Amino acid sequence: MGTLLTTNTVMQCPHGGMVNIVCANQMAKADGGQILRAGDVYTIAGCPLTISGAPHPCVTVEWTLPSLRSKAIGDSALTTDSIGLCKAADQAVQGVVIIQQTQMKASAI
Repeated sequence: MGTLLTTNTVMQCPHGGMVNIVCANQMAKADGGQILRAGDVYTIAGCPLTISGAPHPCVTVEWTLPSLRSKAIGDSALTTDSIGLCKAADQAVQGVVIIQQTQMKASAI
């Protein structure tokens, strides 16, 4: 059972790019932030990754293992147990999102 991720959660890709969140949920909240869902939009800015000297930054996050039982406005909620795959524009998986800070009051299964 992990704690719920919200719009106040701070996340980054393994290379230091920051995750920006566009959350469609305006109703369900935990500790002052909207609860994040698997279907929300997660983009990454500032990833410095290069491969063979060419830029290959992480640009988006795709979530796996959302909450099995908890939903927010009809979509599966995300928790600290969820796995966010950081992907490049060509959909190559380049690592797992790092959750730096999140609320600790509300949890879900």
